[in-house]
Amino acid sequence: MKWLSVPLAMFAGALITLQTGANSRLKEALGHPMPAVIVNYILGIVSIVCYTVAIRAPVPSLERAAGAPWWAWIGGIFGAVYGVTAVILARPLGAATLTALVVTGQLVSSVALDHFGWIGFEIHAASWGRIAGCALMIVGLMLIATL
Repeated sequence: MKWLSVPLAMFAGALITLQTGANSRLKEALGHPMPAVIVNYILGIVSIVCYTVAIRAPVPSLERAAGAPWWAWIGGIFGAVYGVTAVILARPLGAATLTALVVTGQLVSSVALDHFGWIGFEIHAASWGRIAGCALMIVGLMLIATL
């Protein structure tokens, strides 16, 4: 099953770029970024609810939910910030530049989170290879970005 994770993750990444383009076009049609983001999240929530019902996922108890650390509850806020940012910046930056900026930010942040074990990640040291990979991502960003 692990072999399937690579193409699945790449497919999900491609969908994020497609989502950004669709949301950007919706922003133009609706005249403002916020209604486009709202439509995006409503459709996403409806899809997730339908899938959750279809697979009959159990509803967690309040005690279980209360056991999550405070920072576990703010992921949706981060997703909303990303969604609004992507809708606003997609057209002026273009898909490649926006994606290069987002992925580079994700990678540098991920290496730091792994290195320090922050927000529940297992510690994976920031080896020279990982640091070099981040540096190469930054170089790639400079080659792709048309700022």
